Amino acid sequence: MRLDCNRLNFTYPDSKIAVINNLSFSIQNPGFKALFGPSGVGKTSLAKLIANSKFRGNGDIVTENMETILYSYNLERLPGWSSTGKHLNKVTSPEKQSLKEQLIEIFKLNDVLSSRFSQLSMGQQNRMNLIRYLVQDFDLLILDESLANVDEKLREAIILAIKELFSDKMFLYISHNLMEVSKFCSQIIVFGKLSEKKDCFVIDGQDCKKGCLVDKKELDVTMLEIMNAF
Repeated sequence: MRLDCNRLNFTYPDSKIAVINNLSFSIQNPGFKALFGPSGVGKTSLAKLIANSKFRGNGDIVTENMETILYSYNLERLPGWSSTGKHLNKVTSPEKQSLKEQLIEIFKLNDVLSSRFSQLSMGQQNRMNLIRYLVQDFDLLILDESLANVDEKLREAIILAIKELFSDKMFLYISHNLMEVSKFCSQIIVFGKLSEKKDCFVIDGQDCKKGCLVDKKELDVTMLEIMNAF
Protein backbone atom coordinates (compact mmCIF):
# COMPACT_ATOMS: atom_id res chain seq x y z
CA MET A 1 0.00 0.00 0.00
CA ARG A 2 1.65 3.21 -1.21
CA LEU A 3 0.77 6.74 -2.26
CA ASP A 4 3.26 8.57 -4.49
CA CYS A 5 3.11 12.16 -5.70
CA ASN A 6 5.50 12.86 -8.59
CA ARG A 7 6.22 16.50 -9.47
CA LEU A 8 2.54 17.38 -9.23
CA ASN A 9 1.38 20.77 -10.46
CA PHE A 10 -2.15 22.10 -10.19
CA THR A 11 -3.80 25.43 -11.02
CA TYR A 12 -7.51 26.08 -10.76
CA PRO A 13 -9.29 27.14 -13.98
CA ASP A 14 -9.25 30.92 -14.60
CA SER A 15 -6.34 31.32 -12.18
CA LYS A 16 -2.72 32.11 -13.00
CA ILE A 17 -1.35 31.10 -9.60
CA ALA A 18 -0.45 27.44 -9.02
CA VAL A 19 -1.95 25.99 -5.87
CA ILE A 20 0.43 23.03 -6.05
CA ASN A 21 3.86 23.44 -7.60
CA ASN A 22 6.23 20.54 -8.40
CA LEU A 23 5.13 18.51 -5.37
CA SER A 24 6.74 15.11 -4.75
CA PHE A 25 6.55 12.67 -1.84
CA SER A 26 5.99 9.00 -1.07
CA ILE A 27 4.16 7.43 1.87
CA GLN A 28 3.50 3.76 2.40
CA ASN A 29 1.84 1.12 4.60
CA PRO A 30 -1.49 1.28 6.44
CA GLY A 31 -2.03 3.68 9.34
CA PHE A 32 -2.49 7.38 10.01
CA LYS A 33 -0.54 9.79 7.80
CA ALA A 34 -0.94 13.57 7.87
CA LEU A 35 -0.93 16.63 5.63
CA PHE A 36 0.24 19.59 7.68
CA GLY A 37 1.06 23.21 6.92
CA PRO A 38 -0.26 26.78 6.86
CA SER A 39 -3.65 27.59 5.36
CA GLY A 40 -3.62 28.08 1.61
CA VAL A 41 -0.70 25.80 0.74
CA GLY A 42 -2.86 23.27 -1.12
CA LYS A 43 -3.65 20.55 1.42
CA THR A 44 -7.35 20.33 0.55
CA SER A 45 -6.65 20.70 -3.17
CA LEU A 46 -4.21 17.80 -2.98
CA ALA A 47 -6.72 15.70 -1.04
CA LYS A 48 -9.37 16.23 -3.71
CA LEU A 49 -6.92 15.34 -6.48
CA ILE A 50 -5.97 12.11 -4.71
CA ALA A 51 -9.62 11.19 -4.17
CA ASN A 52 -10.76 11.96 -7.72
CA SER A 53 -8.75 10.08 -10.33
CA LYS A 54 -10.37 12.08 -13.18
CA PHE A 55 -8.31 15.12 -12.23
CA ARG A 56 -4.95 13.37 -12.06
CA GLY A 57 -2.32 13.85 -14.71
CA ASN A 58 -0.29 11.10 -16.31
CA GLY A 59 1.57 9.46 -13.43
CA ASP A 60 1.67 12.51 -11.15
CA ILE A 61 -0.33 10.69 -8.43
CA VAL A 62 0.17 6.94 -8.11
CA THR A 63 -1.75 4.72 -5.70
CA GLU A 64 -0.59 1.15 -5.18
CA ASN A 65 -2.96 -1.49 -3.72
CA MET A 66 -5.62 1.15 -3.10
CA GLU A 67 -8.70 0.74 -5.28
CA THR A 68 -11.25 2.73 -3.25
CA ILE A 69 -10.37 6.21 -1.95
CA LEU A 70 -12.93 8.24 0.01
CA TYR A 71 -12.81 11.90 1.03
CA SER A 72 -14.50 13.26 4.17
CA TYR A 73 -14.43 16.93 5.07
CA ASN A 74 -15.40 19.34 7.83
CA LEU A 75 -19.00 20.64 7.76
CA GLU A 76 -20.11 18.14 5.13
CA ARG A 77 -23.86 17.59 5.34
CA LEU A 78 -25.80 14.34 5.40
CA PRO A 79 -28.40 14.27 2.62
CA GLY A 80 -32.13 13.95 3.21
CA TRP A 81 -34.55 14.78 6.00
CA SER A 82 -34.68 11.51 7.90
CA SER A 83 -33.12 11.02 11.31
CA THR A 84 -29.39 10.42 11.50
CA GLY A 85 -29.98 6.90 12.82
CA LYS A 86 -32.18 5.98 9.85
CA HIS A 87 -29.63 7.43 7.45
CA LEU A 88 -26.81 5.36 8.96
CA ASN A 89 -28.97 2.23 8.75
CA LYS A 90 -29.64 2.96 5.09
CA VAL A 91 -25.97 3.34 4.09
CA THR A 92 -24.67 0.43 6.20
CA SER A 93 -24.60 -3.06 4.70
CA PRO A 94 -25.96 -5.95 6.84
CA GLU A 95 -22.49 -7.34 7.53
CA LYS A 96 -21.33 -3.99 8.92
CA GLN A 97 -24.22 -3.28 11.26
CA SER A 98 -22.23 -4.40 14.30
CA LEU A 99 -19.34 -2.12 13.27
CA LYS A 100 -21.79 0.76 12.94
CA GLU A 101 -23.12 0.15 16.46
CA GLN A 102 -19.59 -0.01 17.83
CA LEU A 103 -18.65 3.28 16.16
CA ILE A 104 -21.79 5.01 17.43
CA GLU A 105 -20.82 3.98 20.96
CA ILE A 106 -17.20 5.10 20.59
CA PHE A 107 -18.22 8.40 18.97
CA LYS A 108 -20.81 8.99 21.76
CA LEU A 109 -23.76 9.55 19.43
CA ASN A 110 -26.41 7.17 20.83
CA ASP A 111 -28.43 10.06 22.23
CA VAL A 112 -28.84 11.85 18.87
CA LEU A 113 -29.83 8.99 16.53
CA SER A 114 -33.45 10.17 16.46
CA SER A 115 -32.44 13.75 15.60
CA ARG A 116 -32.12 15.29 12.17
CA PHE A 117 -28.64 16.23 11.03
CA SER A 118 -29.46 19.96 11.20
CA GLN A 119 -30.31 19.62 14.90
CA LEU A 120 -26.84 18.39 15.85
CA SER A 121 -23.92 20.52 17.01
CA MET A 122 -21.04 20.96 14.56
CA GLY A 123 -18.95 18.42 16.45
CA GLN A 124 -21.80 15.90 16.41
CA GLN A 125 -22.35 16.51 12.70
CA ASN A 126 -18.70 15.81 11.92
CA ARG A 127 -18.68 12.64 14.02
CA MET A 128 -21.90 11.37 12.43
CA ASN A 129 -20.59 12.10 8.96
CA LEU A 130 -17.34 10.29 9.68
CA ILE A 131 -19.19 7.13 10.73
CA ARG A 132 -20.99 7.25 7.37
CA TYR A 133 -17.61 6.86 5.66
CA LEU A 134 -16.12 4.33 8.07
CA VAL A 135 -18.91 1.81 7.42
CA GLN A 136 -18.14 1.85 3.68
CA ASP A 137 -15.52 -0.25 1.90
CA PHE A 138 -12.33 1.74 1.37
CA ASP A 139 -8.57 1.40 1.19
CA LEU A 140 -7.69 5.06 1.83
CA LEU A 141 -9.88 7.52 3.73
CA ILE A 142 -8.92 11.19 3.67
CA LEU A 143 -10.03 13.10 6.77
CA ASP A 144 -10.04 16.83 5.98
CA GLU A 145 -10.61 18.44 9.39
CA SER A 146 -13.23 15.71 9.88
CA LEU A 147 -12.96 15.87 13.68
CA ALA A 148 -13.08 19.65 13.98
CA ASN A 149 -15.27 21.00 16.81
CA VAL A 150 -14.84 17.75 18.78
CA ASP A 151 -13.34 18.09 22.25
CA GLU A 152 -9.74 16.93 22.61
CA LYS A 153 -10.33 13.92 24.87
CA LEU A 154 -13.05 12.44 22.66
CA ARG A 155 -11.13 13.24 19.48
CA GLU A 156 -8.09 11.31 20.75
CA ALA A 157 -10.28 8.36 21.78
CA ILE A 158 -11.81 8.29 18.30
CA ILE A 159 -8.43 8.39 16.55
CA LEU A 160 -7.06 5.56 18.70
CA ALA A 161 -10.19 3.47 18.09
CA ILE A 162 -10.02 4.01 14.33
CA LYS A 163 -6.36 2.98 14.29
CA GLU A 164 -7.23 -0.22 16.15
CA LEU A 165 -10.37 -1.13 14.18
CA PHE A 166 -8.97 -0.30 10.74
CA SER A 167 -5.34 -1.32 11.11
CA ASP A 168 -5.20 -2.53 7.49
CA LYS A 169 -6.37 0.80 6.02
CA MET A 170 -4.52 4.01 5.21
CA PHE A 171 -5.79 7.34 6.53
CA LEU A 172 -4.66 10.77 5.36
CA TYR A 173 -5.37 13.19 8.20
CA ILE A 174 -5.54 16.95 7.60
CA SER A 175 -5.42 19.00 10.78
CA HIS A 176 -3.92 22.23 12.11
CA ASN A 177 -3.26 20.57 15.48
CA LEU A 178 0.53 20.21 15.64
CA MET A 179 0.60 18.02 18.74
CA GLU A 180 -2.13 15.74 17.41
CA VAL A 181 -0.49 14.94 14.07
CA SER A 182 2.91 14.54 15.79
CA LYS A 183 1.49 12.13 18.35
CA PHE A 184 -0.82 9.93 16.30
CA CYS A 185 0.57 9.88 12.73
CA SER A 186 3.39 7.67 11.48
CA GLN A 187 4.31 9.94 8.56
CA ILE A 188 3.64 13.68 8.29
CA ILE A 189 3.83 15.51 4.97
CA VAL A 190 4.75 19.08 5.90
CA PHE A 191 4.13 21.84 3.35
CA GLY A 192 6.26 24.96 3.25
CA LYS A 193 4.78 28.37 2.52
CA LEU A 194 3.88 28.67 -1.16
CA SER A 195 5.20 32.23 -1.29
CA GLU A 196 8.65 30.98 -0.32
CA LYS A 197 8.51 28.07 -2.80
CA LYS A 198 9.66 25.59 -0.18
CA ASP A 199 9.46 21.86 -0.80
CA CYS A 200 7.39 19.51 1.28
CA PHE A 201 9.04 17.22 3.80
CA VAL A 202 8.02 13.80 5.10
CA ILE A 203 8.69 13.56 8.84
CA ASP A 204 8.24 10.48 11.02
CA GLY A 205 5.64 10.91 13.75
CA GLN A 206 5.22 9.07 17.05
CA ASP A 207 2.38 6.84 15.74
CA CYS A 208 0.78 6.47 19.16
CA LYS A 209 -1.59 3.50 19.45
CA LYS A 210 -4.08 2.40 22.09
CA GLY A 211 -2.37 1.39 25.33
CA CYS A 212 0.96 3.01 24.41
CA LEU A 213 2.63 5.96 26.09
CA VAL A 214 4.46 8.60 24.10
CA ASP A 215 7.76 9.91 25.37
CA LYS A 216 7.29 13.66 25.86
CA LYS A 217 10.84 14.50 24.78
CA GLU A 218 10.47 12.51 21.56
CA LEU A 219 7.12 14.18 20.89
CA ASP A 220 8.71 17.60 21.41
CA VAL A 221 11.47 16.70 18.93
CA THR A 222 8.89 15.69 16.32
CA MET A 223 6.99 18.96 16.77
CA LEU A 224 10.20 20.95 16.44
CA GLU A 225 11.09 19.09 13.25
CA ILE A 226 7.70 19.95 11.79
CA MET A 227 7.92 23.62 12.76
CA ASN A 228 11.42 23.91 11.31
CA ALA A 229 10.28 22.35 8.03
CA PHE A 230 8.32 25.44 6.95
